[in-house]
Amino acid sequence: MKELFGQFIERFSGLIIGDSQADRVVPPTGFTAWLTLFSAGAMAFLAVFALALSLATSRLADRWGDELARASTLRISAPEGQIQAQTDAALKVLKTTPGIASARTLTSDEQKALLEPWFGPDLPVERLPIPRLIEIIEEGDGYDADGLRLRLSAEAPGAVLDDHTRWRKPLISAASRLRLLGWLSLLLIGGTMAAMITLAANAALSANAQVISVLRLVGATDGYIAQAFERRFTLRGLMGAGVGMIAGVLATLILPSTDVAGGFLTGLGFQGWHWLWPLLIPLLAGGVAYAATRAAARRTLENMA
Repeated sequence: MKELFGQFIERFSGLIIGDSQADRVVPPTGFTAWLTLFSAGAMAFLAVFALALSLATSRLADRWGDELARASTLRISAPEGQIQAQTDAALKVLKTTPGIASARTLTSDEQKALLEPWFGPDLPVERLPIPRLIEIIEEGDGYDADGLRLRLSAEAPGAVLDDHTRWRKPLISAASRLRLLGWLSLLLIGGTMAAMITLAANAALSANAQVISVLRLVGATDGYIAQAFERRFTLRGLMGAGVGMIAGVLATLILPSTDVAGGFLTGLGFQGWHWLWPLLIPLLAGGVAYAATRAAARRTLENMA
């Protein structure tokens, strides 16, 4: 264990401090440097939005699940002369049902507000045969929906209970799939960045084949040469991803904040401690750059032997 830790410290210090002689093997500028910086920055910028999408859909799924799971609707459809009596009977049943915190009848203004988006503000609710709606709020472990339906069928035949199950499950499923899509996008972004950095590292190695041959003649090991490439490309990945991460975070700040009326499209930013997640993106990008460069350098140096 101590030997592994010592090797890790030695390699980490080598990446940070470097070697001025070995660094000359890797060109400090050129298209490989710009390609690494640009690909790391662009991928980090996209990763911020993919991460924001995953976290936003997670919050959305939790909110939809909580809100719809704790609320139900009872619809009273009966002849005009019986609707008030059945409403009163249904309310008595609801008040004596375990698991129900409160039950109240929606007012005409509230029902009008619910129908306004579809029928406009001038809908004469009081003159239309619209069913009476009762809002039910659960408590604790909730109530027995099947048992409540049986009691209502006897006391209020025109009552129809909607516990929002058919609405809740598809919405939560859709949010979960969007969250999975966001994490899959992060994996694809990481793979794309690894591919771009691998191409840049291979190009840099091929361009310096003669210098590498001379270093080998004077006794330089492949590990010594590879470490120079690993250091340069890892630092470039860190720098590019850092700039891209900052740009992505600034872009999320200009997005509209979460709004109940706006729904999903206005809640794509980070909230609370979730703002710490983007800080991991440059570190992960540096790790991807290191792994990709290490694999490319080892493979190319072996082929040059």
